[in-house]
Amino acid sequence: MDIIQSFYDNLASQYDKLFLDWNETTVEQAVILDNLFKKNGFDGSAKILDCACGIGTQSIGLAAMGYSVTASDISDAGISEAKVRAEKADVKIRFEHADFRALSESFSEAFDIVICMDNALPHMLSENDLRAAINSIVGQIADEGMFVASIRDYDALLSEKPPYSPPYIHKTENGKRVSFQTWDWFGDHYKLTQYIIDDERSLQVSKFDCEYRATRRDELTNLLLASGCRSVEWKFPDETGFYQPIVVARK
Repeated sequence: MDIIQSFYDNLASQYDKLFLDWNETTVEQAVILDNLFKKNGFDGSAKILDCACGIGTQSIGLAAMGYSVTASDISDAGISEAKVRAEKADVKIRFEHADFRALSESFSEAFDIVICMDNALPHMLSENDLRAAINSIVGQIADEGMFVASIRDYDALLSEKPPYSPPYIHKTENGKRVSFQTWDWFGDHYKLTQYIIDDERSLQVSKFDCEYRATRRDELTNLLLASGCRSVEWKFPDETGFYQPIVVARK
């Protein structure tokens, strides 16, 4: 996991630059997730584990809505940034360092809902690693509980294997900020380079490297069912308002 830890440790202090308004995004995504929870019979009393919390994009918004949130990540820098942001937002979240392939090493309790958003699962670079992650995650879900995750639409991307993602161009008070990714494909894997260009009072360019394995929806569905989930369904952006397909699994 060294490449993943390094990627997010280095990116943590600039991750919010990927959004026009990160604070506003935390609110918007919390509303989307809250709607999914409620449609599946959960309310504000649900105990949530965000097992790939990063800097707290989903955790902080959900905690602000009143949910009991535990957040974990493999990046210590990400967790440190999330703690600072949670304090600024005046929300209470329990943070733990944890590899989501081995959650039982950090948590003895089960959760009503486990989330794993923003394309975190495709960091698993082999089928065995992905299987270990799914078994670990489902193992921390209480009976009748729920798993929610989002991944890129790799079913579509694998047919074309584009060399880059469309850029995000954000106007700021002092200029503009551009972020985009380049993708170098080899089989169903790709090396990703994330660029962040700040063209404000002075020009600053940052780049961060990582690797992903393009995970098809059928593969993830089958692993979830094999791990003990009784139902798996996919929700798409035109239905949820979220920017990636979302899988919803019930245990």
